Amino acid sequence: MKTKPNKLWIVVLVLGWLFDFLFWENAPGINFAIFWTACLLAAFYLLLSDGLRPHRSALYLIPLFGFFAAVTFIRAEPMTTFLAYTFTMFTLTILAVTYLGGRWMQYSLADYFAKLLGLAGSMIARPIAFSTEIRKEQAEAGVKPPRYNFMPVLRGLVIALPIVAIFAALLASADVVFGQRLDDFIELFKLDKLPEYIFRLIYILVIGYALAGIVLHASSESKDEKLVGVDKPVVPPFLGFVESAIVLGSVVALFTIFVVIQFRYFFGGATNINVEGYTYSEYARRGFGELVTVAFFALMMLLTLSAVTKRETETQRKTFSGLGVALVALLLVMLVSAYQRLNLYELAYGFSRLRTYTHVFLVWIGLLLVATIALEILRRERAFAFAMLIASFGFAASLPILNVDAFIVNQNIRRELSGNDVEDLDSQYFIQLSDDAIPPLVDALQTPTLPDSVHEKLAAALACIRYQRELSDREYSWQSFHFARLNADNALVSVKDVIDKFDIVDSDWPPRAIAPSGEEYPCSPYYYD
Repeated sequence: MKTKPNKLWIVVLVLGWLFDFLFWENAPGINFAIFWTACLLAAFYLLLSDGLRPHRSALYLIPLFGFFAAVTFIRAEPMTTFLAYTFTMFTLTILAVTYLGGRWMQYSLADYFAKLLGLAGSMIARPIAFSTEIRKEQAEAGVKPPRYNFMPVLRGLVIALPIVAIFAALLASADVVFGQRLDDFIELFKLDKLPEYIFRLIYILVIGYALAGIVLHASSESKDEKLVGVDKPVVPPFLGFVESAIVLGSVVALFTIFVVIQFRYFFGGATNINVEGYTYSEYARRGFGELVTVAFFALMMLLTLSAVTKRETETQRKTFSGLGVALVALLLVMLVSAYQRLNLYELAYGFSRLRTYTHVFLVWIGLLLVATIALEILRRERAFAFAMLIASFGFAASLPILNVDAFIVNQNIRRELSGNDVEDLDSQYFIQLSDDAIPPLVDALQTPTLPDSVHEKLAAALACIRYQRELSDREYSWQSFHFARLNADNALVSVKDVIDKFDIVDSDWPPRAIAPSGEEYPCSPYYYD
């Protein structure tokens, strides 16, 4: 990197300070998106000022970054925000390792592992190596060091402050007079928060150092000149075709027998639930986890065999591909079965977060299996990593688009209004949902055609939610601004007259919302999967 060292260090230290300014004693909100957007802009500034232009394919990651960064302050549902945080940083990580080369779509799993390992190494060692290299070049060119260099002073202060603080504390304990003078000194210069300031200074420097390593890595190690396994396989094929065909054929035969025997129960629907005396819950849940586990490990087995099996003739290649396609097709049937069971469970008991996650996950893993079949037929097994990456991005993006908590509210209320008599609406479950659930709850409450019984349940749930929110007296700064919180506050204000009619009794646990009819509704949510 040709940029001046001081310029690099000033930029990354400003970013470290920005992190402290945005996050210290502030709840997550818009600050996360602001910080990482600032990091992205600063990195582009440093790299472009050195004439290092990004590859066009690397720029495709920026819209993904923008989407997930926005989700962090738009949605409040925990899994959605966790994935948004994760994929915001993951897109920036991919951008850093492929900035100049842009071949991230061609990476194999081994490439991703090697690239991420290299980036981690650069975050630790490259800033030191860069500074050493710059000093060496300047010495060889006869350039005198600047007369005023603040970096040694800063490093000395950072090292000295915690050491002096420790010795001062020990000496203060050893001598009362010294301890009193030390207290007076601290009070005079307002140094009572000195340990906090030292801690914050240290993590600002650590963050700046790590960001410098990332920028330096992007400037020199992101060319993608050679990908792992393109010229020579990472693990040369060592397993004979016969052995591999026996393994695959045996598993295919087992899966075929299972599908044939269970076909009636896979797709018989509610009419077959009690054929063997199963209840709704037992039928819907029995074996669901096992089917998904089988699908995952069978897919891993196929990919492993594909990498290590010798296929020396065209017949062997076609036979292996045929067995692989048959295996994946049977896995798709099993996943359709799992999806059908989940539908029955949701029909009987409504939606929960876990059921909604699983619903979306099954769709994307099904699409991944279809892609696996296509790649096997086209003999593009290396592209499986990209297919898996797309499926991961798709799953993470589907949750905020779906709006999980709002979806749960709408689906469960619709199920109640449809007259399903398996289990009544569990309005208590709404209490544990995030701020995303409040606007749809208010919308449903304001629906004129809502039956009185459902109206009362929703109003009681909103009364409990407002009560729980009022228990927290935390004030949020602008750094913690969140659209979900703002929308929830506005929605609750719009139905204040309705929920004011409910009295909250909190003399014992759990608190209860007392409806005008006299009905009591506990404000303690019931957790279920």
